[in-house]
Amino acid sequence: MTNTAGNAAAGNGGGPRVVLRAGREKSLLRRHPWVFSGAVRSVAGDPGRGDTVDIVAADGAFVARGAYSPRSQIRARVWTFDPAENVDDAFFRERIRSALARRDALLGAQARQACRLINAESDGLPGVVADRYGDFIVCQFLAAGAERWKGAIAASLGELAAPRGIHERSDADVRLKEGLAPVKGRLAGEEPPELIEIAEQGRRYLVDVRGGHKTGFYLDQRENRAAFAERAAGKTVLNCFAYTGGFGVAALAAGAARVVNVDSSQPSLALAARNVELNGLDPARCENVAGDAFEVLRAFAAGGRTFDLIALDPPKFADSRAHLPKACRAYKDINMQAFKVLGRGGMLFTFSCSGLLAPDLFQKIVADAALDAGRCAQIVARLGQAADHPAALAFPEGTYLKGLVAAECGDNKPASGWKSGTQERGATRIPG
Repeated sequence: MTNTAGNAAAGNGGGPRVVLRAGREKSLLRRHPWVFSGAVRSVAGDPGRGDTVDIVAADGAFVARGAYSPRSQIRARVWTFDPAENVDDAFFRERIRSALARRDALLGAQARQACRLINAESDGLPGVVADRYGDFIVCQFLAAGAERWKGAIAASLGELAAPRGIHERSDADVRLKEGLAPVKGRLAGEEPPELIEIAEQGRRYLVDVRGGHKTGFYLDQRENRAAFAERAAGKTVLNCFAYTGGFGVAALAAGAARVVNVDSSQPSLALAARNVELNGLDPARCENVAGDAFEVLRAFAAGGRTFDLIALDPPKFADSRAHLPKACRAYKDINMQAFKVLGRGGMLFTFSCSGLLAPDLFQKIVADAALDAGRCAQIVARLGQAADHPAALAFPEGTYLKGLVAAECGDNKPASGWKSGTQERGATRIPG
């Protein structure tokens, strides 16, 4: 499948150009793949949304070639830094082939069962996400360039990965920033079934790729679910923001005494219950609580209910820097409530998938939460996204998932007059 509109803009002679302000090429020379609107001095050639443009320094020297997005603060996303490399069907086929080969080398059979095949900028394909679930691939096209080349990308995926079907879930809010409407549905081949069964480290899960979160399942937590399971034998477990019970099933399969899943979505919890049964686990050991996690934890604390092991994996609270102060307060509150129901000697696995929240700030927020809950804790491990969700060295934004394993080690009452930084901008500095 050939994208003629994209090809018309490809090449390095006479095509549209984005001219940078003096000195603003430095990040690109370090191979960071974004050009922000404030770095642009002028645009020549009247490129349309998703068109391929040459990105040049103020003196006209070639810096990169990328996709133009007139509506986004990220005005261009780099396809290549090589002036000799044209952006055409062959370009995307080679990028996809390389990404698939890396997954095969990394995960082997798991890469053909359930994994991320393409991780956007970090695989040299900005805005393109592709996840494999059994015989089907689910894609997201989240940026203007990705949308423009959707046909060529789907064609190469179909040829190289040979799925039964490719389904699109380009319904994320981030598309609105690119001037793109949400899109979902069959893209190529067969329509996926209502639920797809996958295997992960001996466990089985049913995945709703049509209507579930993201592309259907949180593949990025694969290795963290395994780490959680290692701590679960004989424990009472609380799984907050449980979705379809990934951490809960892992804990039960590892011998947890009891698991409580908490989620605001009753349909998600119904699928969590099915996942318990799918693995032949005792449903009597699993309780599913539908409700707001903040309020459920407050109720548990008021009732004196505690747990040995807690997973806290909330949704992304910060979609922009303007939302970051509010997000920090939300992370502080939910972690404080979790510490209040963490039993003596217990462990909290706490996560943030907000890429705008730096790891050191996240740690400070969790520290404030523990102090305000009157608890002392130690970091015994730091966690991140699974290996099939790599982050390019020059693209720190790709390291979005951060996690701490905090072990409770006693009481820690704050001094009189203590006010945490997440409340008063004191010890913890919140941007904004």
